[in-house]
Amino acid sequence: MTLRSKLIGILLLLAVFALLAADCRTAFAQGKTGKSAKTNAVDQTAAKPDKVLVTFVEIGSVNCIPCKAMQPIMKEVEEEYKGQVKIVFHDVWTSQGKKDALKYNIRVIPTQVFLDKDGKEYFRHEGYYPKEDVVRVLKMQGVN
Repeated sequence: MTLRSKLIGILLLLAVFALLAADCRTAFAQGKTGKSAKTNAVDQTAAKPDKVLVTFVEIGSVNCIPCKAMQPIMKEVEEEYKGQVKIVFHDVWTSQGKKDALKYNIRVIPTQVFLDKDGKEYFRHEGYYPKEDVVRVLKMQGVN
């Protein structure tokens, strides 16, 4: 990776953090929690699935290089473990995604958050996460 690529990546991350911090300050100043009806609907779905053992929440951006590298992994996991694993993606560079990033206390993108069948977080990883590691985390909750 060239120095220029690294600098661009760092600048992009700083921009995301600045946007998240500004959004957070606004929410606290207005006395809001940052949760929306859509976010609550996702929480309820994750908390009472029929066969879903794990909800795999990916927080990133479609414009982030490591996040783009996670997209094929998420697709493969969704296909291979259909019915057992629910995949949710939040783009932090959208207004709703910023709220979701605050909800999950995201510091770095991409971040993977794994929720059990009751919607409780049981594992989290920051940065690119290889498929074999994702599968290992899924198997912690009985996914096969």
